This record gives sequence, C-alpha cells and structure tokens, in this order.
Amino acid sequence: MELLGDLGLGFSAALSPFNLFCCFIGVLLGTAIGVLPGLGPVATIAMLLPLTFGLDPVSALIMLAGIYYGAQYGGSTTAILINLPGESSSVVTAIDGYQMAKKGRAGAALATAALGSFFAGTVATVLLAIAAPPLAAVALKFGAAEYLSLMVLGLVASVALASGSLLKAFTMIILGLLLGLVGTDIESGAQRFTLDLPELADGLNFVALSMGVFGLGEILRNLEHETTRNVMVKRVTGLLLTRDDFRRIIGPVLRGTGLGSVLGILPGGGAMLSSFAAYALEKRISRNPGEFGQGAIEGVAAPESANNAGAQASFIPMLTLGIPSNPVMALMIGAMIIQGIAPGPNVVTDEPLLFWGIIASMWIGNLMLVMLNLPLIGLWVKMLSIPYHLLFPAIVAFCCIGAYSINNSTFDVFVMAIFGLVGYVLGKLDFEPAPLLLGFVLGPMLEENLRRAMLLSRGDPTVFVTQPLSLALLLASVALLAVVLLPSLKARREEAFSE
Repeated sequence: MELLGDLGLGFSAALSPFNLFCCFIGVLLGTAIGVLPGLGPVATIAMLLPLTFGLDPVSALIMLAGIYYGAQYGGSTTAILINLPGESSSVVTAIDGYQMAKKGRAGAALATAALGSFFAGTVATVLLAIAAPPLAAVALKFGAAEYLSLMVLGLVASVALASGSLLKAFTMIILGLLLGLVGTDIESGAQRFTLDLPELADGLNFVALSMGVFGLGEILRNLEHETTRNVMVKRVTGLLLTRDDFRRIIGPVLRGTGLGSVLGILPGGGAMLSSFAAYALEKRISRNPGEFGQGAIEGVAAPESANNAGAQASFIPMLTLGIPSNPVMALMIGAMIIQGIAPGPNVVTDEPLLFWGIIASMWIGNLMLVMLNLPLIGLWVKMLSIPYHLLFPAIVAFCCIGAYSINNSTFDVFVMAIFGLVGYVLGKLDFEPAPLLLGFVLGPMLEENLRRAMLLSRGDPTVFVTQPLSLALLLASVALLAVVLLPSLKARREEAFSE
C-alpha cells in the first residue's frame, strides 16, 4: 500500500501540465538526437544543462531523463531503414533490422522495435519503483568507509566495461579524479591546482567541462568525417505484426528485458552493453543461428528491449546511491547538484516528489514514444538530409550561450573551448572520454569519504578492511580487476613466447 501511495505522489507530479510538457520535449528531443548520428544523449544533455537552471528540479530531471531513454528509441529508426545507427546501442539492431527492411519488412521491424522498447521500458520502471526504496534504505546504513569502497568498485567497473585499451581507460579515470581536485580544499581552505586563477577557486565548472569534451569535441570529430547523405524516404507499410512474428519475439523481448535490467544497474553498463549481450545470447540459443544477420526478427526484438531496459535500470544506482553507472547518469547527478540536491540515498526520503515523479514520468514518456515514433518515421529520416555544416554553427553558438549563462562569465566559455580541443584530441588518440567524466564526478566524493573515514578511525587505514561491507566491496573490485587483466596478461605472455 505504501508503494501505491508513493506512485500516486509521483503521478500527481508527472501529470501536471508543465511536467507533461517537459516530458514531451525530452522524449521528442531524445528521439531526434537518437536519429541524428553524432549527437548522442551525453552531448545533448551536456548542452541543455544551462537551460534547466530556470526550471524546478522535478521538471528539469524529467526532461533530461526523457532525452536519455528517448534516444534509445530514435536510434533504431534509421538503423532499420537506412543502416545508419543514430545511437551506439542501435548498432546491433541495424544488423538484422536493415536486412528486414531490404526484404520489404521495414514496418514489422519498426513495430518490433517500438513494442519491445515499450515493454522493456515499462518493466524496468517497475523494477526501479520496487527495488530502489529498499536499496536506498540499505545505503543509509553505509558509513564513509563503505561509500569509498563502493565508489572504487564503480570506477573499476567503468574501466572494465570501457571499450578499447584498459591502460587508456585507467588514464582517463586518473585524469578525471585529478580534475575533480581543482579548487579549494574544504578541510583546510587551501587552493589546489588553480594556477593562481581566482575563477578556479570553486573548481572546474562541471557543465563547461562536459559541454566541451562531449559537445564541442563531438562536433569537431563530425566535421572531420562529414559525408553527403542522400536519403530516400519511402512509405513504410505493414506495421502490424503477424501471429508468427509475435510468437518469435516474445522470448527475445523477455530475455532482453531481463538482461538489460541487470546490466543497466552495473557501473559502466547501460544501453550499449545490454544490446550487444542480448543479441549474442539470442544467437547462441537460437535453433537457427544462421538466420541472424539475414533478417531475423529476434535480432531486432532482443537488443531493442535490452537497450531500453538498460537505459532505465541505470537510474537505480544514480537515484539510490548517488553513483553514476554511465556518463549520462554522471550528467544527471551534475544536474541534481546544480539544483541544490545532494545525490545519494537521502533523495528517496528528502525529495520524494522528485524521486517518484521521475519514475512516474518514465511510464508516461514510454507511452509518448510509442505514439511519436511510428507516425513520424518519415520526418525523422528526412532530418538526415540536413547538411551538417549548416547544423554545427547553431550548435556551437548554443554551447557558448549555455556556458556563459552558468555564471555570466566568459571564463567558462574558454574552459569549454579548451576541453573541446581536449575531447577532440582524446578521440583522435582513441582515449574514451566517458571514464574521465565519471572520475571527475566521483573524485570529490571519493576524497571526502576517504578523509572522513580516516578522521573517524583516528588515522587507522585498516578501517576499510575491518568493516565487513567495505571489505566485500573492495574484494569485488579486486576480483573484477583480475577478471579484466588476466586475459590481457595471458595474451601478452603467449605473444612473447611465440616470438
């Protein structure tokens, strides 16, 4: 009964006219940026953060959440119709979705993606509503030592699940942690790494850094690889699934939803990992694995369900523990801090309208997305015909206005420009910038809990291993690190012996 009362409170907030409008704008923008390659939810949310200053926290976070899970819907449309994934999580969908479109079954593929996404999003939101309050209640018992160990696990997991070189991922984490230390020491009042610039006394601005690395950095990379796209939009028919189609997608949708819900909770997980894992699972257990890659409807149902479940399940650690499981959740935590809300387990009790309002808005947003996506297919694909050299000046101008409006300071614009170049260089050198953002967000919290734990234990470092929960989390970090490093070390050893 308490859960029903909490959900009633959430729907009372989510169904207010202005919050409905914010939810609609969020899912509409999310679908649009999911369709357009190169403009992912991380860059878009980073650029829109300044606009949320004038909104109340509930409205702001409802809109930002809508952008995130809306992007998962939008990415599948162009992946299926023209083999051009708008989102990284839709790369797998393009494998069989585009083959279905070539065989004249684009409508069935799009309907499968929409229905699978809606079901998965709904189930993941139910999971969030049920699991989050008990998890937050457990987290309230965490002390400083337990929180530090949990953050270490989160950082190790983000490195483990990052693509590319592990050494480069570790480097990005360390760089993010160091950037998070810039500013005034809260204990001693001494200034650190400020280069004698008074503007850095309060630290690097989160919005300027994220807009630079993900916004401007992405724009520079897109300009380097701009291509002319001649997109022919054909009328899509056959949106109704046959009885055989329903029979074939039920299992993949259920398995994809379950897998996405679990992987979405993990630090470093989320939509992309979930979609790849779901596709691999379906291909492995299929009686006809040879159909995959040739237009198997299961190859659309599983990853689309998994990426939406993963996207919405990733809100669980963010809302209950204050730990971001991916870069988008790191931006969401930044938005909460900007709004004066301390992320962590107290959000459930101190900000119930915000917590339950976000959950209720996800059901509403998923319903909006189903009604938006299929009727507007032609519009979404036509957006791809807009030349990027006409889009990027408006995006850059918007970034500059947003960075300036934070503190009415041109210094933040320069910070954004510098980190735009940093983001571009990192991309050229194959350094994934996502761990940098996670390190930047978690760095100050990591330091604060480290110093608090040492003060409470009177300088005894064994406090991190004498507390059972803290020890368990640290052992999990070591085990995860070993799982990641051992195959790499084994491969190097075999390579050395072969020489």
